[in-house]
Formats: sequence, structure tokens, C-alpha cells
Amino acid sequence: MGTISVNNLGKAYKQYPTRWARLLEWLSPFHKQRHTLKWVLNDIHFSVGQGEAVGIIGINGAGKSTLLKLITGTTQPTTGSVRMSGRVAAMLELGMGFHPDFTGRQNAFMAGQLLGYTVSDIEKHMPEIEAFAEIGDYIDQPVRVYSSGMQMRLAFSVATAIRPDVLIVDEALSVGDAYFVHKSFARIRAFREQGTTLLIVSHDKGAIQAICDRAILLNEGTIAMEGEPEAVMDYYNAMLASHQSQSVRQDVVSGGKIQTVSGTGEANVTEIALLNADGHPIEHVNVGQSVTLRVEVAAREPIERLVLGFGIKDRLGQIIFGSNTHHTNQAVEDVPAGSVVRFDISFPANFGFGTYSIQTALHSTDTHLVNNYEWRERSLVFNVINTSKPHFVGVSWLDHKVNVSSTAPAPMRS
Repeated sequence: MGTISVNNLGKAYKQYPTRWARLLEWLSPFHKQRHTLKWVLNDIHFSVGQGEAVGIIGINGAGKSTLLKLITGTTQPTTGSVRMSGRVAAMLELGMGFHPDFTGRQNAFMAGQLLGYTVSDIEKHMPEIEAFAEIGDYIDQPVRVYSSGMQMRLAFSVATAIRPDVLIVDEALSVGDAYFVHKSFARIRAFREQGTTLLIVSHDKGAIQAICDRAILLNEGTIAMEGEPEAVMDYYNAMLASHQSQSVRQDVVSGGKIQTVSGTGEANVTEIALLNADGHPIEHVNVGQSVTLRVEVAAREPIERLVLGFGIKDRLGQIIFGSNTHHTNQAVEDVPAGSVVRFDISFPANFGFGTYSIQTALHSTDTHLVNNYEWRERSLVFNVINTSKPHFVGVSWLDHKVNVSSTAPAPMRS
């Protein structure tokens, strides 16, 4: 059984005004305290149940890597405690524990023993480690000649050679090539199906939303939000532009889903609808049907340049298409206060069967990180049905043709 329980966890480092202050405090430990505490994590509470997958996100410096080090025991907490059950495999810093002068094979044996494997375990699984890492003859070369991607391949292969009860992964997978990252996440998904508990730190929004049951957003060393991955990711996305004088709010909409709205409020979406060819609003769309997304925007203040962005997201919250009027060279210049701008975006609904949502963004450049007037998740929800196409699976419909041909068998020779 693999579980993680984090209670009142905190980590602080001592800061001294001068290098002599540290020496004076050490020489006279019972006199005046000469340091201040810099808290990098404070009052962290959460638990991960057996077979659950939890993602941890946050900007650089939020405390993500420190949290994983505290959980795995490589750093000791200032306050609080961590309890874990089951066999734990952790990938924190790339190649941590690898000796550059030893071969990949030798390092695999050493790293495996640090993970709790016996020598016989490693010998038994060494062919699988070599096969999964796919580094060829480099397995018997010193690690100092490895690229960062090769080190990641070997480290991940060793850490996952035997399915752990708890798998903890930091950003190490971000340095790998696309093929191996895909292969690694396929193994992680397989472990999940077999009951492995997963704790993962990643900036990959798609990976968090596809793999995890919950997400935790860290900000300045504390938990800013915990909940459904899509809602947490939406809030995180809004926080990225928080240096502007904007507000961020989350409302519960139909179906219990959370809608995140952020921005300065200088412009906002007042009307949004999906229209059929006759201009009538619809909620159910047939696969391949021609539709128009109509968005009306009200300017509350004079706006020098207005850009509308939109994204279409699947039921997991992953964007399957997105664009904006900056990229189509259709930004609206010098919008006066009190005016309304209408955008009509036409496209064929070449989507798979299921539920989709529209996100909208109003800003002035190519991204919402500058002049974020309004960012709105779940501006519109619609359903795609299939009444006219052959059966297919996936999130997109491809208008395909299949040609079938055959040749007659060659005559038998007597």
C-alpha cells in the first residue's frame, strides 16, 4: 500500500547579516540570536491515497522541489512531519547519485541499491533496464560522456525497473526527447492502473490534467489552491499575469465545474454563442457541421489595441485548438469606451463525440501576460454528436478516404 501524509510541513533557512554574525552565534549559542529565518515552505498539509495521482505546480521558486526533498527525506523539515507507506521510488535531480567516472551499468547497481533493490533484483532486471533506456553500448561507458537526456533515460529506467508503491517525479522528464518522454508517461500510466501512488511536479499542463486526480498549486511557499486539475491549472494561468492590477475569481457553474475569470476589467465578454448556418444558437453540434462562434466584447475604458483569443478544450481541459486575432492580423485599434466589438469565428466542428468548452481571452498582444483585460474559462460549453459520419474514436474527425486493392495469387507451378 502506497500513501503519503504531509502535516504542518515547513522549511526555513537561517539568514545572517554578515559572515561574522554566524561565527559569533556559533561561539556564543546562549546569547543574542543573530539570524533571521527565511521560510521557503510553511504550513503545508495534504495527503495522497493509495493509487491516487497528485500533481504539484507553481512558478519557479514556489517551493516545489524543496517540498519533494522534504517528502523523500533528502532534506529535513523545520516544522511538521511526513509519513509514507510502501516502497518509494523517487526521481528528483537528474542523475542524482550517479558517479561520473563509473559506467552506466555500475551506476545502475548503485542507484538501485539506494532505492532499496537487492543486488539480485538489479541483476534480474538489468536486461529490462537496458532495453527501456535504449542507450546501447553507452551502458558500459562512463556517465561523464552521457548527455543529460541519456542520464534521464537511465535514471528513470532504474527507478521504475520494479513497480513501486509510490512514485515521485520532479521535472527530470522535461529534459528528455519527445519519444522517451512519451514512453515514460506510458509506463507511469501503466503503473497507475496497477495501483501505484503518484506525486509529480511538472510545468506540462497536459500531463498534469491527463494523469492526475488532483493538483496542488504552490505560491510563495504555501498552498494557494488544491482541487480538480483543470480548475487549479486555470487559476495558475490567471496568476501568471497577477503583476497587473487585476482580479481573479472562481465561480461554480453548471455541472459543478469551476469557472475562472481574471483580468483588469477594461473590457469583457458580454455575449457568446455558437451559431448554426442559419444564425441560430445551438448547444449540440454534429461532427463536421459548419458553425460560427460569436463573441461580443464591451470596452469599459478606451483601449489602444484589442485582441480576442479563444481556445477549444476537451472534457479533460486540454486545448485541442486555439488562436487569436493578433496572429490573424485582425487586432482592433483605438477602441473607445462604451463601444461593443463583435467577432464571428467560423469553422467546421471536426471534433470527436463528447463535451467541449470555449475559453476566451481579451488582451493587447500575442499573450495575456501583457494587458490582460479578461481571461474567462468555460465561456461556453457545447456537445458534439455523430449522426452522419462513420464510427470513429478520438477528439478530431479527419475527412479520410480509404482505397482497397488486391492482387490475384500467382499461379502454382507444376
